[in-house]
Amino acid sequence: MTTQEVKRKLAAILSADVKGYSRLMGEDEKGTVRTLNAYKEVMTGLIQHHRGRVVDAPGDNVLAEFSSVVDSVECAVEIQKELKTRNADLPENRKMEFRIGVNLGDVIEDGEQILGDGVNIAARLESLSDVGGICISGTAFDQVKNKLNLGYNYLGKQAVKNIAEPIRVYRVLMEPERTGEVIGERKAKPRKKMAFPLPDKPSVAVLPFVNMSRDPEQEFFSDGMTEEIITALSKVPQLFVIARNSTFTYKGKPVKVKQVSEELGVRYVLEGSVQKSGDRVRITAQLIDALSGHHLWAERYDRDLKDIFALQDEITMKVITALQVELTAGEMAGVIAKGTKNIDAFIKYLRAFELANRLTKEGNAQAKKILEEAIALDPDYSRLYTGLSLAQTYDVWYGTTESIEQSLARAFELAQKAISLDDSNAAAYSALGTIYAMKRQYDQAIAEGKRAISLDPNSADNFMQLGWVLNWAGRAEEAILYIQNAIRRNPLPPASYFVNLAVAYRDSGLYEKAIEASKKALQREPNSQFPYIHMAISYIRLGREEEARAAAAEILKINPEFSLERYSKILPFLQPVADSIVEDLRKAGLK
Repeated sequence: MTTQEVKRKLAAILSADVKGYSRLMGEDEKGTVRTLNAYKEVMTGLIQHHRGRVVDAPGDNVLAEFSSVVDSVECAVEIQKELKTRNADLPENRKMEFRIGVNLGDVIEDGEQILGDGVNIAARLESLSDVGGICISGTAFDQVKNKLNLGYNYLGKQAVKNIAEPIRVYRVLMEPERTGEVIGERKAKPRKKMAFPLPDKPSVAVLPFVNMSRDPEQEFFSDGMTEEIITALSKVPQLFVIARNSTFTYKGKPVKVKQVSEELGVRYVLEGSVQKSGDRVRITAQLIDALSGHHLWAERYDRDLKDIFALQDEITMKVITALQVELTAGEMAGVIAKGTKNIDAFIKYLRAFELANRLTKEGNAQAKKILEEAIALDPDYSRLYTGLSLAQTYDVWYGTTESIEQSLARAFELAQKAISLDDSNAAAYSALGTIYAMKRQYDQAIAEGKRAISLDPNSADNFMQLGWVLNWAGRAEEAILYIQNAIRRNPLPPASYFVNLAVAYRDSGLYEKAIEASKKALQREPNSQFPYIHMAISYIRLGREEEARAAAAEILKINPEFSLERYSKILPFLQPVADSIVEDLRKAGLK
């Protein structure tokens, strides 16, 4: 079987054999074969009834595969119950009792056969089982623990033959009175050091995949892998996903999973590595329960570089499966969204994204140039047009456009282009909302913002954008809730988040909090004029004119051409709010 022919898949594996088979054959060969054949026929019928397939049945062994772990465990229980009934009619020394192991794991298809560690672990579990009993792996247990009327006895991590890492093993308790019991397992408790309470849904942080190549130019490639997986996971409404900005603060640092869990307030952490060499790529990934220390899933891939985008989707779906999330067909289509197959275009997109987030006119100008270059490489890549649309709106804010109307019209056109290429592109709807708001069409703006969140319910940026729009629409107190929601999903955010929060606090009359938020923005981006603008207004409203003038002086250092006349033309707030902002800045000494 050549490398190109290798086909892998995730499957539930059931392995069964007879305890004491050699003794039975030695005492009565014909009778043993007769009973074995009859029992195998029963087992085959039950496997098929539970939507499984018998892969092989040599000697006293039966190997079957299922697409569902629930089906496989239910089948194993029915097999043991049926064989127990049949054995009751046989003399004690002629009873034929099977042991069964069930594992959820990755297997290799070779024609009708299946191979690999996924199969080997099922066989090792079978050997750990009691006669007439069932043992399942930790990966299988994680899928079935709350779905079947069974109990379980955790046997700890077991080292088994030819498997590198110890595996978690659970004995299935089939008695009705044991339903719901999990014996021997220490319950994971939220840590007292958690910076945030754990969400009421599976919460995950994806750490930057480590670049194992010696070439530093490959950093953007490994970052791209991480970015795509985060983007896909964030579209799953049943998950809580931390934003890229926060997880990338750990890039290049020797951090432990426990630390990440505590600082970001999540239970699960995905980490991995990428090694690109020529036209081949090797990727490792593992999903860890930070509270218990258990590995829920781990895999290593060796693929052609051209398969990289399909591989990103595969890793995403493995994580979703490991976290026991079931998706509808529509949700599945949203997760595997339309992207690009051009790696160079994708890397340029990542570079532009980072430049734009600096909130400086220089960074925005560089981002626009790179996005134009990327569009030349892949004119059908929706995200590039979204990025360009936002860059056009930033031109208005930075005062780097000759015509506000033309820049907003161009931004609107680009956002619509992005949606025409991919109508699941939530960020494009968010961009539309921003443009509508800058035109003071608030109802349309809010509708587009809410549509973006419905498409991508974990996107911190979408929550933040809607917070902006609500601020401008005169709904500052409501805006605070959306911005705080954004910061929870992005606990270590860029400067723009705190600028937005400062505006919401300011217009809610919480001036001290507005100043505090502005200072946090400056810690992240000291060369941005916007935090100083909101500080100056807040100081004026607190009657602290000297501090307001100091903030205004900083604005002019950063942007010597700042003009109140021009700034008043771009403010998208309700007119009375906009008028008071301009008047307060004038009191602070700006002209």
